[in-house]
Amino acid sequence: MERLETKLDGPALLAPRVIGDERGFFCETYRRSAFAELGIPEEMVQDNHSRSSHGIVRGLHFQIGDGAAKLVRCARGAIYDVVVDIRRRSPNFGQWEGFELTEENMRIAYCPIGFAHGFCVISEVADVMYKQSNYYSDATERGIAYNDPDVAIRWPLPTESLRPSQRDATAPRLSEIADQLPFVYAGSGV
Repeated sequence: MERLETKLDGPALLAPRVIGDERGFFCETYRRSAFAELGIPEEMVQDNHSRSSHGIVRGLHFQIGDGAAKLVRCARGAIYDVVVDIRRRSPNFGQWEGFELTEENMRIAYCPIGFAHGFCVISEVADVMYKQSNYYSDATERGIAYNDPDVAIRWPLPTESLRPSQRDATAPRLSEIADQLPFVYAGSGV
């Protein structure tokens, strides 16, 4: 497993070792000790799988309370995966970074606590697998608008062709909830 360079402090992009031959391939996508060595300390407690069609946008989501870090990979198709720094007093507050995750590149995005996460599907269909460091709870799930003009994510598809859920379509702008966010920047951690 190799940790690739990212522009934001906190998130990570990982490239697993893929062993392939005429029969197919083998790839280890999670080993807690290897992830810890790469600076990802959380133990993952929940595994999720979503399937979405072209143009679907999911997010930008985060959990309050203890929060939830995520490890995200695309097992089928291709997505554009985005993380947004929502840590108050962070020098990168409101800044975003995007990664193309595909079944071919097999990369894994790490979204730490204190970042909102979302993605859009750029293939005809995509299966997204993600692990979380805390159990999902509807009571602690929150979101910000995927099309917040202040965050200004440059999605690879035209904004008018993105298809969010009703909840994501009506999510608040980051500036509307900034003072309520529990995440505070503390150097290179949350």
